[in-house]
Parts: sequence; structure tokens; C-alpha cells
Amino acid sequence: MTVFLEILKMTIPALVVFATVYFMMKQFLNKEYQIKRLEYQQKHSSTTTPLKLQAYERLSLFCERISIPNLLLRLKSDNQNAGLLRLSMLIAIQQEFEHNITQQVYVSDQLWQIVKIARDDTVNIINGVAEKLEPKAPGDEYSNFLLNYSNSQEITTLDKALQAIKKEAGVLLG
Repeated sequence: MTVFLEILKMTIPALVVFATVYFMMKQFLNKEYQIKRLEYQQKHSSTTTPLKLQAYERLSLFCERISIPNLLLRLKSDNQNAGLLRLSMLIAIQQEFEHNITQQVYVSDQLWQIVKIARDDTVNIINGVAEKLEPKAPGDEYSNFLLNYSNSQEITTLDKALQAIKKEAGVLLG
């Protein structure tokens, strides 16, 4: 019995020390893990935030560049017929889209869908107005129809896309 008491005298303090060290080490390692995780998140956000902001800027520029008035300013030339102007506008929209397609990686899926809908709507407007004219009609007549249609719209899908871009960028900036 005395041997048993002697063993208990040695093991109980050892178990108490072991339990204390175990819980202290567990707390220490949890804190270290949280600190490392925060450092990683800060490093990650300092890298991705500028890329996301650049994506929002580029998509805003895309929306501005494919708006009908801006397309006409850039692409309309003298002695150009409606068919040729329509084709050059569609090519310009497609090139702008291809140039900015990688920006979808940095924005939400919902925003990317809004931008695509705005692009598609602009293409549909260009094609819809062109269907009302002969392809050999003067480019000035076609551009006037496009501008009149564009001006008759209070808010376009491109305007809505720009609002969505601004809203999502505002959320990122907090």
C-alpha cells in the first residue's frame, strides 16, 4: 500500500504538470495559427484588391466604349453605308469584349452576367435598328436612327451595368 501511495505522489503532480503544459501549448498554437491566418489574409487582400479594382475600372471603360454614341464617334466616317457601319460597330464590340474577358476572374459571377447582358443588348439594338434600313443606306441615316433610339432610352442596360460595377467596387472598398 505504501508503494501505491508513493506512485500516486509522483504521478498526480506529473499529470497535473502535463495537463497544464498541454492546455497552454494548445492555446499558444491556436493563437499562432490565428496570427498566421490573419497575416495571410492581409497579404492576400493587398495583392488581390488592386487587381479587383483594376477589373472594375476596365469593365467600366468597356461599358463606356461600347455605348452607341461612343462607338459612333470612333467608327463613323464619311461615305460609309449602314451595313459597313453596323459591321464595324459589331467588330469593335467583340474586340473590346475579348480584350476584357479575363476580368471575369476578379468580379462576381452576377456582375459578369450583367456586363454580358449589357453587351448583348447593345448588339441587339445595333442589329435591330439596322434591320429597319437597307444595308446600302447612308451611314449618317443609320447613325441618326441609332442616336435617336439611344436618346429615347431613359436608362440603358449599360447604365445599369455601370451602376452594378460601382456598387460592387464600393462594397470592396468598404
